[in-house]
Amino acid sequence: MTLRARAIAHAEATFDSGRFQAELARLVAFPTESQDPRGAPHLRAYLDEAMAPAFAALGFETRIFDNPDPSGGPLLLAERIEDPALPTVFGYGHGDVIRGQEGRWRDGLSPWVLTEEGDRLYGRGTADNKSQHLVNLRAMEALIAAQGRLGFNAKVLIETGEEKGSPGLRAFCEANRDLLAADVLIASDGPRLVPDVPTIYTGTRGGARFDLTVELREGAHHSGNFGGLLADPAIILAHALAAITDARGQIRVPEWRPTSLSPRIREVLAALPPVEAGIALDPDWGEEGLTMAERVFGWNSFAVLAMVSGVPEAPVNAIAGWARATCQLRFVVGTEVEDIVPALRRHLDARGFGVVRITAEKDDLFPATRLDPDHPWVRFAAASLAGTTGKAPHLLPNLGGSLPNDCFADVLGLPTIWIPHSYAGCSQHAPDEHILKPIAREGLRLMAGLYADLAEKGAPRE
Repeated sequence: MTLRARAIAHAEATFDSGRFQAELARLVAFPTESQDPRGAPHLRAYLDEAMAPAFAALGFETRIFDNPDPSGGPLLLAERIEDPALPTVFGYGHGDVIRGQEGRWRDGLSPWVLTEEGDRLYGRGTADNKSQHLVNLRAMEALIAAQGRLGFNAKVLIETGEEKGSPGLRAFCEANRDLLAADVLIASDGPRLVPDVPTIYTGTRGGARFDLTVELREGAHHSGNFGGLLADPAIILAHALAAITDARGQIRVPEWRPTSLSPRIREVLAALPPVEAGIALDPDWGEEGLTMAERVFGWNSFAVLAMVSGVPEAPVNAIAGWARATCQLRFVVGTEVEDIVPALRRHLDARGFGVVRITAEKDDLFPATRLDPDHPWVRFAAASLAGTTGKAPHLLPNLGGSLPNDCFADVLGLPTIWIPHSYAGCSQHAPDEHILKPIAREGLRLMAGLYADLAEKGAPRE
């Protein structure tokens, strides 16, 4: 039996014996809500009591660092350096979860208790992200069991603040470039495109969130006495928003229209299956002339996340003094990050909307990243996954959402390979979050095979 086959067999046994499920149940039981102050002690406990012992048992040296940003949670770095001459794989996961939303899960389910129903395992963090970094950890263990070593070096960073924007992560990476040096990032988060075919994505769309506010006066004034005499901030704001996109959501700000949808990227996206979301999609929304895959993976999109004027829950006959909209631009590589807000300012001013104030926090901006789909590491990973399943994986130049991939791609300068072990219908960030057991089991097989290939073949040549 080859090393690859032995490693995969060990990985399968981890799942089939029930061990993986039992370990996941323990991880889910930590209420690691980074968005709730009550979660703070559980973030540290997750690293101290779960992650550090698990890595140490595999011969990793572990260290826990305080976050350089007081608003962020602690970080764990696990290292297993077998030979400085060997390639080094950098792994990543996040132990924090969004709010548990207790009371909103259906009967019989709790966010902090792993519950099995058929092929589903329910619990907060099952999909995002506890099961995903557990899969990769146990796949490494399977390789060690198969040959007594990894055959490469490994560094794994587990953070505890991803669900609140990864505060401090970039600063930590900037301050520890040498400590975190590696040859490639291989990590897991997010969903597959379809449940039964592996997915590789090599970057993420960026995200910029900002408020648009029109504040004309203090207080509200009677709409009968002052209607026609006082400007309505909500109407002004609505017209300003309409200047940003047209009626079908096509972006009108010239600098927000990307130039990176190249023929090669279009070719890669054309090979993907139809976009599925579990809900009815709107074919006539977004950039005309682009496929749905191009709109979500190759283009920018603007959204109004929330909008308010007056008192919506108790309207009165008065013209409000202010209106506010919280907005977001999701953007791909090719969009100048530092020019997003200035470009919007110029665009609104040129159309007479100087009264609209733009407020943006630096922490509300995630840069976009993308690795060349023809990069040697992409080809290496794709061939390995195909060798395990007999199926060519779906290849995305970037995820539609955002992750702190810029910390690894830009700060650490790593090629980035993401192999997700979830699916789009997992109820991520909602009640009833779950994973599919077949995907978790296949994830163990995929990662064990990939790590074994790396051990036997070494890093691909640039």
